[in-house]
Amino acid sequence: MAEYEMQESNLPNEEGKRILFPRMKLWNQVDLEYIAKNINYASTFTPGDIMGLVRSLTQEIANQMAQGNSVKVDGLGIFTPALGLRQGKERESGEKGGRRRNSMSICVQNINFRADKQFIEETGRRCILSRSELKPGRSSKKYTPEQRLELAQKYLEEHPYMKVPDYCQLTGLLRNTAAKELKRWSEIPETGITTQGRGSHKLYVKRKETTIP
Repeated sequence: MAEYEMQESNLPNEEGKRILFPRMKLWNQVDLEYIAKNINYASTFTPGDIMGLVRSLTQEIANQMAQGNSVKVDGLGIFTPALGLRQGKERESGEKGGRRRNSMSICVQNINFRADKQFIEETGRRCILSRSELKPGRSSKKYTPEQRLELAQKYLEEHPYMKVPDYCQLTGLLRNTAAKELKRWSEIPETGITTQGRGSHKLYVKRKETTIP
């Protein structure tokens, strides 16, 4: 489940009142390896096959754009190269007798991407939104590691399990940092936290106390 928060626009409306707009809260940035592993679970392709195919596709898209073409990938979007001047080069003058720039002064500076309507709609169908309970601007700096551990322990006193996004909400940490810290807590028996499940199904639970007969 994704979360959103309402942020204030820098520009007031015509009546001078504050304008709020929704902004998705991003927990993490996943990489190709992560996506390949997810696809692997639902297909016969190995992660290596998937990563190799995507890299080959990337290289061919780059090759086509280098020849002066835009590239449309159905269901994904259109890629278009954007040019600019090399660093330190002044702009060409449109005046008669003004400075002119040759190809050595110009380079591919960016790649513009326009998402396919189908891609946007597919993302929308899969997206279930809930409003974030955290106030904008909350930071992990508000808590020390010891205080974050106490928050996790208290959470597990009141809930049967905790997921990484739950710890993100509690502490303000980004997903990668939250996952690493929870893993560290689970490896220390004294914290009272352990794990159940593996991979994307991993849950953090309260460690059961062992009694000596």
